[in-house]
Amino acid sequence: MRAMNEPADPADASIMSGEAWSRFCETLQRAGGLVTGDGVPDAPRDRAEGFRYLTRFLAAGFATCVELADPDYPQFGRMVDLTMPWGLDCPDCLYLYAAVRGDATYRIWGNRGSANHIDIQVNYGHFAQGDVASWGTVSSCNGFDLQLEPSGAFELVIGGDRRDGNWLPLAPNGEFVLVRQYFNDWEREQPADLYIERAGAAYPPPPLRSDQLAARFDRLCMWLERGGALWEQMSKGALAMPPNTLVVHLPQNSDQRAGLRGQAYGLGNFRCAPDEAVIVQFTPPRCHHWSVSLADWYWQSFDFMTRQTSLNGHQAAVDRDGAFRGVIAHTDPGVPNWLDTAGHTQGTIAPRFLLAEAAPVPELRVVPLAKLRDALPPDTPSVTQEQRADALERRRHAVLRRYRR
Repeated sequence: MRAMNEPADPADASIMSGEAWSRFCETLQRAGGLVTGDGVPDAPRDRAEGFRYLTRFLAAGFATCVELADPDYPQFGRMVDLTMPWGLDCPDCLYLYAAVRGDATYRIWGNRGSANHIDIQVNYGHFAQGDVASWGTVSSCNGFDLQLEPSGAFELVIGGDRRDGNWLPLAPNGEFVLVRQYFNDWEREQPADLYIERAGAAYPPPPLRSDQLAARFDRLCMWLERGGALWEQMSKGALAMPPNTLVVHLPQNSDQRAGLRGQAYGLGNFRCAPDEAVIVQFTPPRCHHWSVSLADWYWQSFDFMTRQTSLNGHQAAVDRDGAFRGVIAHTDPGVPNWLDTAGHTQGTIAPRFLLAEAAPVPELRVVPLAKLRDALPPDTPSVTQEQRADALERRRHAVLRRYRR
């Protein structure tokens, strides 16, 4: 039985007949082309990672298109996770997602935590559309903008009439809130504790209707087809650049298409044979946060929990001349700034610079691994196997704490 004030379920035909499920299964079957299509790496390891990527991408789709898709009763969940990397995710970042609608008012409250940077962004469009031009940012605020209690507690209102204090406008086409938290000191900085609620929502929520689920299944199919095709296209573009090329531009309205406000996104690729090393060199500009990370064909970050496949400004060693010299190599070269290839001979390299005064000009050089020391400053420190094992253990524990359930 339904409550007196609940609308009747329209008995959506695609749900009642099972067509929606069949359509989803057919879409999922076609999505296998992202792994078995022409030009896709086909070594056994690549195939294994490719099909695991599909399960991860599907899990992210379930989250954003189905489970977190109710703007009347939103809740924060992970759009990207340690177990579902996609879209060239940043290893420093914890991403949270919640659905909203443009004619409502919402309250976000909790504790800001101690991440080096936090940004709360109201967006329109959806990543499932697979069309960057269809995404956009309505409004945003970051940790510099938020008015906080001494304890770090705060309340932020989204939508409704302008008011004093923490407030963000919500346009009629607004669809979701994206929270990014960037961690610099992985071992000590703590994630935010956040909640979201629509003003006037009566609990418990009414049961899910068949037409609502049908719409969510349609978006999930779009996520797999259009969204998956977009990330494949962008990854191919990065890998099609000349080998060992990296370009960074200062942000020009970087949040215009749901990117992080004030962030300079770099993009390039690396090619590294087992007996080679690729030196990634740049002088970090004055900025609030910077990092460099490696990703695979599918634009999922390499395993950053058990391997040192990324470094940020807190973790990296900067040489006396002010330059960062990262070393991409298959085996540990015994230097602080090793970037582990995780067994890949090619991939995407993605530096990020937040609130930077200038765009660095990176230089990538390929050198024989046996002659790496000759290509680095003479005072480059050595890292012993024991020191590396300790650093990797602390890294693993820090990541597990960040993503604890």
